[in-house]
Amino acid sequence: MDPSTARSDDRRAAIAARLRAAGCVFAEREADLLLETSDTPAELERMLASRIEGRPLEQVVGWASFLGLRVGVTPGVFVPRRRTELLVREAAALARPGAVVVDLCCGSGAVGLAIATAVPAIRLWAVDVDPVAVRCARDNLPADAEVARGDLLQALPPDLQGWVDLVAVNAPYVPTAAIALLPREARLHEPVVALDGGSDGLDVQRRVLAEVGDWLAPGGAIAIETSRDQVGRTVDLVQRRGLWTRVVTSDELEATVVVGERLAVGESPGARRSDAT
Repeated sequence: MDPSTARSDDRRAAIAARLRAAGCVFAEREADLLLETSDTPAELERMLASRIEGRPLEQVVGWASFLGLRVGVTPGVFVPRRRTELLVREAAALARPGAVVVDLCCGSGAVGLAIATAVPAIRLWAVDVDPVAVRCARDNLPADAEVARGDLLQALPPDLQGWVDLVAVNAPYVPTAAIALLPREARLHEPVVALDGGSDGLDVQRRVLAEVGDWLAPGGAIAIETSRDQVGRTVDLVQRRGLWTRVVTSDELEATVVVGERLAVGESPGARRSDAT
């Protein structure tokens, strides 16, 4: 074996050992990523120390892989989860070119970016209350996307009322009492506003659904990520708004999405899915 290769393998093994001792389950994979991402030994040591302290790997390296996209993730921003891929798939199946699409509680903007990648020429709005998330989303999203800081749909310009074709919602849905049970990296390094959904986890969903009727166009839809424990209550909230409702689940992603559609005159439930991109 070439001496330089041996030194490289020893270095990787040493980094993986430190990560494993800190509780990182995929220590070897993380060691490879840190080695690939860092430019100098000093930067590698800084990144390694940050990861060992519990900062999410995606915040350490500065990006997350999401549906084949590299999404920038800055410190203090919610890290996109793989389960949210189901929300994107359902949203992209509902959207058409030219549609007005809102990525609500956008965080890094990963959902909006993935929808815009899958469906050409949409008019994308991304909204978050957290200024750190808004800055991150602006960096990630296409130049023609609009990014607004504000409180849910009220952050949108009033002239969009009645013209929104799709709202994709990854609102916080962790019950307040369960925040303390989250992994340390989420609990300490992601914003509470992106995690805490109130006493039963559905406070933000309730507020979104109380407003959404004023914004959806005829034939418009809302897609909401939720949990399997909460899905029945989310469905009830959507149905109370007079929307045709269906539930989509993925065992592979351990994900649940509730879709509510405002049917246009003469339109059958789910008809738009047959010709969606």
